[in-house]
Amino acid sequence: MTQAMSPGELEAALRQIGATRYHNLHPLHRLMHEGRCTRIQLQAWALNRYYYQASIPIKDSTILSRIEDPALRRVWRQRIIDHDGEHEADGGVYRWIKLAEGLGLDRELVVGARAILPITRYAVEAYIHFCATRTLLEAIASSLTELFSPNIIGERVSGMLANYDFVTKDTLAYFTARPVQAQRDSDFAIQWVKAHALAAEQQQAALRALEFKCDVLWAQSDALMHAYVEGHPPPGAWRGEGA
Repeated sequence: MTQAMSPGELEAALRQIGATRYHNLHPLHRLMHEGRCTRIQLQAWALNRYYYQASIPIKDSTILSRIEDPALRRVWRQRIIDHDGEHEADGGVYRWIKLAEGLGLDRELVVGARAILPITRYAVEAYIHFCATRTLLEAIASSLTELFSPNIIGERVSGMLANYDFVTKDTLAYFTARPVQAQRDSDFAIQWVKAHALAAEQQQAALRALEFKCDVLWAQSDALMHAYVEGHPPPGAWRGEGA
């Protein structure tokens, strides 16, 4: 059996997964940040990404329902508030709708999620299923992609504002609050994982969980690349004017 790592070694191994597998490395994101996407391609990204964003509080509610420790529940429920907001016109999901509208998409098209790519739906539902059926350790470890999100957000905001004249700071308001929230959440989650993944088997499970989550994000980018950059949207998927 593999020898257990120290907490510091485990954290280094988790961060290495992000350095090699996080979707900021995907060619689609290079195109987006460098200004080489069309408006339709950015719209397709926003449309499909909404389904993922809207499912995050569902995923976190699933995790919350499995937590027996009241202290941990109090911490975890903040994630749901961040995405759902305290009232109707508030929260990350609402701000993502405004992002999509800012790019020229119809609200009902976005919220209805009927024209998203099949892989978007399958990947997101697989993530929710993972968090519902695997151990609590694996579910929490899978959230650690937030360790890497502040970097991609910085690249995304600066690149899109610099390269697309139809993108404004108001359009990208979703990203204003996320770096601080993601830093807070990932700081807590990585300490929790290091404290609860002590045996080698638990540590390997945590590493595989984070790899799985990176695969969920990478698969969504792959599908967008195939459909809207390479020009092969599947039946039923949004095509956009001129796509």
